[in-house]
Amino acid sequence: MSTHVLSENLAKVLLTRLREKNTNSQKFRETLDQLSLLLAIKATEYLEYYELDIETPLEVTPGTFFGDTPVLVPIMRAGSGMLRAFQTFMPNSLVWHISMSRNEKTFEPTFKGSTIPEMADEAAFPLIHTGFILDPMLATGGSASLAIQMLKACVTKIIFVGILGAPEGITRLEREHPDVEVILAGMDRELNKHAYILPGLGDAGDRLFPTR
Repeated sequence: MSTHVLSENLAKVLLTRLREKNTNSQKFRETLDQLSLLLAIKATEYLEYYELDIETPLEVTPGTFFGDTPVLVPIMRAGSGMLRAFQTFMPNSLVWHISMSRNEKTFEPTFKGSTIPEMADEAAFPLIHTGFILDPMLATGGSASLAIQMLKACVTKIIFVGILGAPEGITRLEREHPDVEVILAGMDRELNKHAYILPGLGDAGDRLFPTR
């Protein structure tokens, strides 16, 4: 497994804005979308491409096209905040949602539901080449690991894309899914006793979708 962390200064500026506790929900959503655009650009390196001649107004020249239809899999709630940016560059992608909640005692995920289609007829629904799991926070790695396991039946190449990661989450994915790639905007120090990333940015879902 390899982990790529964005090094661009623009990514660092946007990540700083997300971290600040005084960033309101509207600005948080806007900034998450902007940072997700940078992650989506990096993610396109994992897609398949093909070349085909096209005609410009002046002559024929080789053109480059997407060679496969990826699937985008946001983990609800917070992963939905990254979706629009990825659809900007992958407009023909499929979208499957996975809903999970976290047990606050064990910190393990509880599966709530998904829109992943049944694969009973493999001939009618062939394997998808590339899938991107979208979730801002890679903390314990529990949600990511469960989502990856669910996709492996129908997706050949899986890439987890997040805003922040912790060493504990990376270690878990390396152990349980060494064939998966990870793209992050930043790598943080550790988890606290409540399994929140430090220094982190708080609860991404609550900051995206405040309830009070």
